Amino acid sequence: MHDLLKNKVLMILILSDIIQQTAIWIRNIALLFFIMEKTNDSPIYVSLLTVIEYTPIFLFSFIGGTLADRWNPKKAMIYGDLASAISLLVIIFFVTGGNWQAIFFATLVSSVVSQISQPSTSIMIKKHIPEKLIAPAIGITQSLVALFLIIGPVIGTLIYSWLGIQASLISIMIAFLISAFSLLFLPNFKKDAAHKQHSNLINEMQDGFHYVIHSKNLVIIAITFGIIGLSAGIVHPLDVFIIIERLGLEKENLQWFYILAGIGMLLGSISASILANKMNIKMVIVGALCFLSVTLIIEVLSVWIALTSTMRFLTGFLLALWQTTLGMLVIKMVDEKFIGRANGILTPLFIGGMLIGSALAGPLMVATSLINAFLIAGSITLISALISTKLTFKSSEKLTKTKKNHMHFH
Repeated sequence: MHDLLKNKVLMILILSDIIQQTAIWIRNIALLFFIMEKTNDSPIYVSLLTVIEYTPIFLFSFIGGTLADRWNPKKAMIYGDLASAISLLVIIFFVTGGNWQAIFFATLVSSVVSQISQPSTSIMIKKHIPEKLIAPAIGITQSLVALFLIIGPVIGTLIYSWLGIQASLISIMIAFLISAFSLLFLPNFKKDAAHKQHSNLINEMQDGFHYVIHSKNLVIIAITFGIIGLSAGIVHPLDVFIIIERLGLEKENLQWFYILAGIGMLLGSISASILANKMNIKMVIVGALCFLSVTLIIEVLSVWIALTSTMRFLTGFLLALWQTTLGMLVIKMVDEKFIGRANGILTPLFIGGMLIGSALAGPLMVATSLINAFLIAGSITLISALISTKLTFKSSEKLTKTKKNHMHFH
C-alpha cells in the first residue's frame, strides 16, 4: 500500500476519479429528482433517463476503446472533462430559459466522452503501475466507487434540495474543470510511432473482436455481462419505487438505501482484494450471482424497512465481490495491446443489456407490477449464474500471479 501511495500517476488518477465521482452523483440525484418533479413521478421518464445515459456507452464504447489504444491517453482524458464542462454550460443556458427537457443532453454528452477517457485511464495505469501492484490498485478503484455509493447520494441530495437544479449543474461543471486541471500533472505519454503509421482503425477493431471471441472464458464473461446488464437495467430505474410503493417513504429516502448498498460494495471489494489468492474464482463468481438473484426477489417482496435495508446491503456486497473478482480475473486474460478494445467489447454488452432492461422497466411496471419486474430481474440474474458455471481455469492459476494486463471497470 505504501508503494501505491508513492505512485504519482495513481494518486492523480484517484484525485480525478474522486472529483468526477462527486460530479456524477450530483448529476444522478439532481436529474432524477428534477425529472420526477417535472413529470409527476413518471416511471417512463425515469427509465428514459437511464436509456439516454447508457445508449452512448453501447454505441461508442468499442470505437472509444479502439481510439484509446491509439491516442494520447492524457490528452483524451483532459479533453473529455473539458467537453463535459462545456456541455453543462450550454445546458444551464437552456434550463434557465425554461427548456427543462434539454437536461437529458447533459447526460448524453457525459456518456459519449467517457467512452474514450475511461479506457485511457486504464492505459495510464497499465503503463505506470508495477505488475505486482495492479490487483490492489483495482481494489482501490472499486472501493472508491463503493465509497461514493455511500456519500454520493447524500452530496447530491443536499445540493439539489438546498440549492436547486441550476446550482447542481454549475457545481458539476466546476468539478469537471477541476478534474481536467488535475490531469495536467500526469506525465506525457508517447505512443509507438510504428503503430501509429501502419495501423488501421478498422483492422484494429477487427483484431480486438477476434481476440475476444477466440477466448472461451472471455466469451462466457461477455455473455454474462449482457445478461447481468439486462437484470440491472430493469432494477436500476425502479429502485425509487421500492422506497415509495413498498415501504411508503418519501423519494428523498432513496439516498439512505444507496448508502447501505455502498457500504456493502465497499466491504465486498475489500474482501475480494484481501482474499484474492485464497478464493475459488469460479465458486465466488457463480455463488455471488446466485445469492444476488435471491436478494433482489426478497427486496421487492419486503414491506419492512429493516429487511429491505439488509437486502440492499447484501446486494451491494455480492455485486462488488463478483465485479472485483471478475476484474482481477480479466487482468490475467487480456493482452496489454488489447486493453481498450477488450473493454470496448465487454462494456457494450453489459450496457446493451441495461438499455433493453431500462427501456422495458417502466412499461413492465405499468403493465404488470413492481414485484413482477423484480422477479423477472432476479430470474435473469440466476440464468447468468448458470452460464458462469462454464468458466474453466487451470488448477495452477492464481489471481495474484498476474501478467502485465489491466481491465478498468466503472
